[in-house]
Amino acid sequence: MGVTQAEKAKKFRALHKLPLALGAPIEPAAPGLSAVADAFIIPNPWDAGSARILAGLGFEALATTSAGFAFSLGRRDGGVTRDEVLAHCRSIAEATDLPVAADLENCFGDDPKTVAETIRLAAATGIVGGSVEDASRDERRPIYDYSLAVERVAAAVEAARALPFAFTLTARAENFLHGRADLDDTIRRLRAYTKAGADVLYAPALPSLDAIRMVCTAVAPRPVNVLAGIKGLAFPVSELAAAGVRRISLGGSLSRLAFGALIGAAREMREKGTFTFIDRVAPTAEVAGFMLPKKNQDGAS
Repeated sequence: MGVTQAEKAKKFRALHKLPLALGAPIEPAAPGLSAVADAFIIPNPWDAGSARILAGLGFEALATTSAGFAFSLGRRDGGVTRDEVLAHCRSIAEATDLPVAADLENCFGDDPKTVAETIRLAAATGIVGGSVEDASRDERRPIYDYSLAVERVAAAVEAARALPFAFTLTARAENFLHGRADLDDTIRRLRAYTKAGADVLYAPALPSLDAIRMVCTAVAPRPVNVLAGIKGLAFPVSELAAAGVRRISLGGSLSRLAFGALIGAAREMREKGTFTFIDRVAPTAEVAGFMLPKKNQDGAS
């Protein structure tokens, strides 16, 4: 028998040191507890195959990537529909027995009602956590006004709390990804999202380790996710943990790493007519070892 969604949800909350009883207070880390032991990496597969590889390599949880998934469809980030994302969530959740959280972007709507609906629909795919961000997808006003942003998080929290399992909700403050280098406003928003009931806080692209430390301090003891997939800001786990970070994600970086290898190989073939990249490819048997076995026509493995 496979792992149930409720069991995955319980494991996911344990990784964050979140109480299973939703809304219960979060206890600070015990004095003297190793910070490094308190941080975990949640890598981002872009399809079922990459999910199985990451699970097979020993990671404890996975998160989808909006950019990586969009690239796999030949589109840019933000160019995928909600129905497509929901189907993608289901495929990743079914690929392994690990807990899976989803990048739900802005929950595919401006109004709180749509946000809540997206959380409910996403939970039905088998995921055990998901995010709501305050980026509007409107180039004229890329970040939602403060009051609306808080209302949207509150709606997501209410929908998550009504689910029959402990869904872990992450609230994202997107200022630094959209040219608004305002740390004070970012912290103000994250604190408000905490009061609205968000389980995990996340501000992608914070500019320094000091900024990360300030965010972690401002919302403590709520767990903070940090994006490690930005060039120049790829701090080691030990330093992020010491700054107070609980969860470390990669966004679309692993997919871009894979696509980068493809681009390099294609350029070598096209421009040089050589195939030296073959020396660097993973053996077929190694890749196949992570995948599900073939099934007979009658469905038996």
